[in-house]
Amino acid sequence: MEISYWVSVVSIVLLFLVSGSFSIDNFHQAFPIVEPDPGHTKLRLSREGLEAISRITTPIAAVAVIGPYRSGKSFLLNQLLSLSCYEGFGVGHMRDTKTKGIWVWGTPLELDIDGVRTSVFYLDTEGFESIGKSNVYDDRIFALATVMSSVLIYNLPETIREADISRLSFAVELAEEFYGRVKGQDVAFEPAKLLWLIQRDFLQGKSVKEMVDDALRHVPNTNGDKNIDQVNQIRDSLAVMGDNSTAFSLPQPHLMRTKLCDLKDDDLDPIYVKKREQLKELVASVIRPKIVQGKPLNGKEFVSFLEQILEALNKGEIPSTGSLVEVFNKGILERCLKLYSERMGKLGLPMPEQSLRDAHERSREEAMKAFDEQHFGRHHAKRSAEQLDEEVKEVYKNVIMANEYQSSKLCEALYTQCEDRMDQLQVLRLPSMAKFNAGFLQCNQSFERGCIGPSKANYEQRMTKERWSSIQFYRLRVLESISK
Repeated sequence: MEISYWVSVVSIVLLFLVSGSFSIDNFHQAFPIVEPDPGHTKLRLSREGLEAISRITTPIAAVAVIGPYRSGKSFLLNQLLSLSCYEGFGVGHMRDTKTKGIWVWGTPLELDIDGVRTSVFYLDTEGFESIGKSNVYDDRIFALATVMSSVLIYNLPETIREADISRLSFAVELAEEFYGRVKGQDVAFEPAKLLWLIQRDFLQGKSVKEMVDDALRHVPNTNGDKNIDQVNQIRDSLAVMGDNSTAFSLPQPHLMRTKLCDLKDDDLDPIYVKKREQLKELVASVIRPKIVQGKPLNGKEFVSFLEQILEALNKGEIPSTGSLVEVFNKGILERCLKLYSERMGKLGLPMPEQSLRDAHERSREEAMKAFDEQHFGRHHAKRSAEQLDEEVKEVYKNVIMANEYQSSKLCEALYTQCEDRMDQLQVLRLPSMAKFNAGFLQCNQSFERGCIGPSKANYEQRMTKERWSSIQFYRLRVLESISK
């Protein structure tokens, strides 16, 4: 009986391992969606989190919290979700960071946004500047959160440092690249609404908006320092985000920070509780569904979008909008190239060279117009457009070769027919010159009508030589008949 029991248990375990998949029964928990690779340099997808998202059929929005490690991001998210530390995101009190990669709360909040039922997911991200990680890894986390979220909460303790501003350069570049691609048209995808959240123990003095404005003012650079110039360029670029950013302050909930998870609302600072509820209302007021090229994404589409982002960010040594644009435009480029190929494939070859050039220009223009209407990005998309043009040229070269081959094949057949016809006239009883010329004229007309394409000129020359050769042969036969 006992042996039979263990055999059954082993069989179930083996079946589970072979299948490599299982269904999640309880979504009321946090799941990883993106995890670091063993070297903690690049990111990879996690199946559990993707399953939690892909099951959603309504439009999706995402709220991501980013910031330095040990800055209270996980606790903040639990507060926004009205969850305790013991049922929500894991909160770490040790010196190492608790959250690795990016995690999602499996049960979204359901909101009515502009009359559309929207599923709002909350994302917890690994903190910046923790021990044992590269700066590039931090950049990838920031970039990924920037692109995939609808609201990006930049959680900063006490104040805004220069490093905090510099890290925004990627978000700014994304905003410039993808937002407002063509005035009056749908954007490629909207950058996240940036919410500067300053957690501080004091409420006197400057407001958080004044703190942000001061932090974004130009740094004096009387000596022309290139590094300062770069910092000031980032400040100038932040103007692109304009109304797409806001600031909010949140006091510390309690002096005993390590005991926060054990405290109820009645034990927390009343000002904190009031401000926390205001923050919830602010986030709810600015959040919008994630839209890509004018279309809100459901769960499966959001996961596909995430896969594309991750492919782009892991592509190079350093994440860049260039690599992001390239990956997003890859599918569009392939579709536009297919459009060109299909148009050219419908041509009846052979055809005159000028007609082929005209068809190529029309098809190329149609493909480039389709790319221009669909592509992602404003500046870096130029590289993708150039790549499409180069690939169109390669296809066109193959069409030219096919046209030359078909033209040569057709003209060779017609030329051979004429050659055979003239040979037949030459071996028959000596015909009159008029009959001989009529035979050649009929053959030549058939050739002129049928032989088209780039080989025609070459075969016309051969036909002319054939005619003169036949005439010379005919005259020789006439002279021989007279001499007899």
